[in-house]
Amino acid sequence: MTETIEEVILRYSQRGIPYIRRYVSDNCCEKAAQEILSWEKGVVFLTTGFYVAGYAETDGPAGTVVLALALQRLGYQPVILTDQPCQGFFELEMLPTVYVPYDADQETFRELIETYQPKGMISVERCGRNRFLQYANMRGVSISEHTAPIDELFVAYQGVIPSIGVGDGGNEIGMGKIAGAISRKLSLEPCVVSTDILVVATVSNWGAYGIVAALSGRVGQKLLPDFSWIKSYITKTVEIGSVDGVTHELTCTVDGKSMLTEQEIITALERIEQGGICA
Repeated sequence: MTETIEEVILRYSQRGIPYIRRYVSDNCCEKAAQEILSWEKGVVFLTTGFYVAGYAETDGPAGTVVLALALQRLGYQPVILTDQPCQGFFELEMLPTVYVPYDADQETFRELIETYQPKGMISVERCGRNRFLQYANMRGVSISEHTAPIDELFVAYQGVIPSIGVGDGGNEIGMGKIAGAISRKLSLEPCVVSTDILVVATVSNWGAYGIVAALSGRVGQKLLPDFSWIKSYITKTVEIGSVDGVTHELTCTVDGKSMLTEQEIITALERIEQGGICA
């Protein structure tokens, strides 16, 4: 029996993700793709970047870039919103990037909306505030001093600008949609910021790849890059300064997963993508 996109991106799930996954749509990547294709052509905000031990982690940027490049090919104008730890990551692919200051306020975000007039917003592995208005890592340690309050956009424009969140641990933008389930199962204070659609994956990059595979099937066009391109991109971010979010090491691994595992996931998604294109 053919695997679904969601089954692929949830391989090797840990940290209670199989439990909270029950509270998310069975075909969340397909729903995210359908939602994106309903947006008027124009700017789409994508945000990522999770502070870990002085760096951004390797999970998030790669998935965001893969999704941004797919959006470009579909006629959208992706604009990356991030902060200082991701400096230089997105210029590698010449993607328009806005570095949001740590002290950004509502006026900052109002100006961003007025300037770009985004048709949608997508978050991939971006820390969101908990009920104590703190940004905290998986160990419960505050990283608020190193996290620009980009989640304010998703709060202030909820119901006004459509949004999608991708996460893997419970403390990312979008997880507010199932905060109750997270509180019951995981030993952390969940993010309370919701999105219209939530994609849960073992690794957030995989969730973003899953959305792209779903987009490919809907438009009949291959949008996923091959594994060698993804490995090359992650390697470049590590060379700039990016660490594994689990090991905290400057290695070409993501959430403790090797590039061999990354290749396995990409290959499985490519099979689904090809089947969707040929259908």
